[in-house]
Parts: sequence; C-alpha cells; structure tokens
Amino acid sequence: MSLKVAFQMDPIQNVNIDADSSFRLAEEAQARGHSLFFYTPEHLAFEEGRVAARGHDMVVRRERGNHVTLGQRRHADLAEFDVVWLRQDPPFDMGYITTTHLLDHVHPRTLVVNDPFWVRNCPEKLLVLSFPDLIPPTTIARDLETLRDFKHAHGDIILKPLYGNGGAGVFRLDPNDRNLASLHELFTGMSREPLIAQKFIPDVANGDKRIILVNGDPVGAINRVPAAGETRSNMHVGGRPEKSGLTDRDREICARIGPTLREKGQVFVGIDVIGHYLTEINVTSPTGIQELERFEGRNIAALVWEAIEAKL
Repeated sequence: MSLKVAFQMDPIQNVNIDADSSFRLAEEAQARGHSLFFYTPEHLAFEEGRVAARGHDMVVRRERGNHVTLGQRRHADLAEFDVVWLRQDPPFDMGYITTTHLLDHVHPRTLVVNDPFWVRNCPEKLLVLSFPDLIPPTTIARDLETLRDFKHAHGDIILKPLYGNGGAGVFRLDPNDRNLASLHELFTGMSREPLIAQKFIPDVANGDKRIILVNGDPVGAINRVPAAGETRSNMHVGGRPEKSGLTDRDREICARIGPTLREKGQVFVGIDVIGHYLTEINVTSPTGIQELERFEGRNIAALVWEAIEAKL
C-alpha cells in the first residue's frame, strides 16, 4: 500500500530529529513507501468548497542539519491525500481550533489523524474530566473565590492555564504560599480562559509517566523525572526521560480510557500519569515516540502506521 500523506505541523526544518515524533512518523511513512507533503497551519485554507494548502513535497533523512529536502512550493487540494496528520504544537487557541474545523471538511474521506472533531472537543486537560475517579482532586474555574476554596481544602496545589502546554505557566502553591490572588490577576489579565487547579501529587518527585497508546491500546511508557529543584517534569524544561514499565494501575487506566479513544478516532495519544492518578490525555500533538523506541528497542512508529493502514 502506497499512500499520499500530508503533515500539517510547525516548520519541519527546525525540528530536533532525535526527539521529534512528527519527524519519526514521517520517516517511518517514507520507509513504508508513502509519499510526503508538508505545510504549516497558516497555509491551510477553505477555498470555495474545498480545503487546500500551500506546501512542499518532501523527503526526510536522519542527518543532523540536512534532515529534509523540500520541493517547490505548490498548491494542493487535501482531498488528493489518503492521510493528513494534524501535528502542530499547541497552544490550543482559536487558530488551532479553526484548523480542526477546516479539516472536518475532508475527514473521513481523507483520514485525518487524530480525528479533528474530537481533538477540538477533547483537549488534554478536559477529556480527563470524563474519568473523575482516575484523576486527582481538580477544579476548573476563573472565579478567584472558587480557587481559594479549593486551595483551602487541599493546601498544596498546582495552578496552571487550562490550555497551556510544555510546562509553561505551571505553579505549585504550597500551604504557606500567598500568591494565588497575584497569579489569578496575572493570568486573567492575559486571557479570558479559566484556570485549572489540581491537588499536588508528591509522587511527581519520582517522575511523571508518559504512556503512549495506539488506537486505544498501550504500547509502552517512559518516565520523565523533574530536574533538581523543579516541580515540572516536561522535557521542554529539563525533565529527564527514563525507561519505565506499565504497572497494574497504568493498565487499569488505559483499559478505562481506551474504548473512548478508539470511538473518537484518537489513533496516537500520550497520557500522563503521576503515581496512581491520570493527569492529562494528550491528543493534539503527543510526543515520546523516539524516547520510547530507544528504551524499548521497538519500532513504535510502525505500530502507529499499521493502525492507520488498517483503517484504510
């Protein structure tokens, strides 16, 4: 099976080829005989009844500093492709949401991965609310009084923007902290969006586990350990990846959410687990493929493509 595959993502010229999951997915697609096309979200358009993009045919290779060759820029109707990957990084703002609306007009005739309707309706920190018994005590609110009540009840909390990413804007407020009102003023002055507060989980000192699921089934996990003196474990802010297996609790969590992910067309998903708690279900542009492949010695990207090819 030879497929025509388009990648909607941030500039591929700038990616770290040793860590970027989109690059690894493109590399595996090429190895399987699929042709590749690349465009950035700002070059996606609805044009008199069709969805099109201005981008480049591309060839990728695992050579640092010479990892991609782009053809001449051309205009392409996305209906000509078999698969479109929705892979730009958050923030999950109105620009991001608009691309999902446009891609709705080609899916499922052209398979968009992950399903854009459910990417739009299941952002990372909201889909977990469907599983209240799996997550730590959580509140989502813009109202300062509600946030104060939550902090009074739980003492040690994490406060962060609801649609943030990469560990940006994540604050721990311990029982002695007096900055809740100031942070609320800061965040609400920059955005009209609510905030999310969760009870602090001390187990984060031992790591924040990223579990990768393909078509709802777990295929492996890595543990991301915070740097010394840091609460956040994101690799963007110095978190260290470590090899990790799946515990019985991890498998229980995956078994609970897997059917929902399959039903909603979320082929490639990364969930975050701290201790016994599910904290996020990442569907917009999950990462971790390359780290998991190095630790496990398995071709995880091939598992993703096998799931996609089976759908076609």
